[in-house]
Amino acid sequence: MSRLVITRRSLLTTSSASAGLFLIAGGAQLLRTEPNPFKVTMTTLFWVGEPSTDENDFIPNDQSYWDKDWQANYGGVDDPERRDGHWPADFTPKQNPFYVALPFGEFTEQNELKKDARRIPWYHSGLDPLLKNRWVEINRDGRSCFAQWQDVGPCGEDDFGFVFGKADKPLNTFDTRAGLDVSPAVWHYLGMQDNGHAGWRFVDAAAVPAGPWTDIVTTLGNNR
Repeated sequence: MSRLVITRRSLLTTSSASAGLFLIAGGAQLLRTEPNPFKVTMTTLFWVGEPSTDENDFIPNDQSYWDKDWQANYGGVDDPERRDGHWPADFTPKQNPFYVALPFGEFTEQNELKKDARRIPWYHSGLDPLLKNRWVEINRDGRSCFAQWQDVGPCGEDDFGFVFGKADKPLNTFDTRAGLDVSPAVWHYLGMQDNGHAGWRFVDAAAVPAGPWTDIVTTLGNNR
């Protein structure tokens, strides 16, 4: 079997949008913006245990924004090149292998709640976790995948406008200017071979259909 070459670096693929419609690169899949619109953004691969290199702006992923013991709590390195279907080949994960990162975190450096966090649509006092484990739908070329929000990025944690507001593009200026990181399980399920555009949106847990993303559901709260 040929070795899959995976990289964050690629040429940006042009996407276009018109009123009520988005065009996703890599295919002519149109997404309606109403109701609950998808946001289309450059999408890159990341994984639990990913080492820090120039490919990811030297950000290690043995820890996550919300879990200082992420790799241990997941069960190992979620190697994108050693897979058993949607799962890592070398171990059974303890947490959902379908996960994503989006560029907003709710805490300040002093571990206090940011003022913007109170503007999150589902915010209410005492809700913990506020963001971790939230469900996201990712759509590419007419194929939908569901995943849980488990880290903050790519390359930013203060992009409220892109994650919750009306901004169409992320603030991230690193490399491909991605607005969404996806796990190997999401990457392979969507048939991605290189960085490309995908649409994403938040979904309520009750609306998530059964699939490989519900075989193991992550419930661990904040472990900062």
